[in-house]
Amino acid sequence: MVHVEIQNMTPLIQVFDMPTSLAFYRDLLGFEVVASSGDGDDFDWGLLRLGPADLMLNSAYETGERPAEPDPVRCAAHRDTGLFFYCADVDAAYSSLAGRGLAVSPPTTRNYGMRQLYLQDPDGYVLCFQHQA
Repeated sequence: MVHVEIQNMTPLIQVFDMPTSLAFYRDLLGFEVVASSGDGDDFDWGLLRLGPADLMLNSAYETGERPAEPDPVRCAAHRDTGLFFYCADVDAAYSSLAGRGLAVSPPTTRNYGMRQLYLQDPDGYVLCFQHQA
C-alpha cells in the first residue's frame, strides 16, 4: 500500500468580495495575511493564518467580472462547507466575537460531547469553533 505523507491541510474557499472577507477573517477573527497575490485588501488570492490554522481565500470572479450582488444559489451551497477549528475556550471566543459586534449565538454542548460555537462568514460558509466538552 502506498502512503502519502501529509504535513498539513489548507482549505481554499471562493469569496465574493475580498475586502469584505478580510474584514471578517482578519479584522474580526484575528487571522493574519501571510501571503497574497497583490497589495492592499483587494487582491485575488490570499493565505491567512491564525495560530496553527491556515486558510486560503480566492476571489470567485476575475477583476471586472464580479456581478453587483452575490448569486443566492451559490451562497446557499456554501452552507455545505464547514470549517472546524479546535478552540480551547469556546466561551471566551464567543464573548470576544459578541463584544466586537458580531451577531452570534452562544456556544452549546452537543450530545456527542463537543462544545461548539457556530457562525457564518460573509459568503455563507459555516465556521465552528469547538473543543471536547
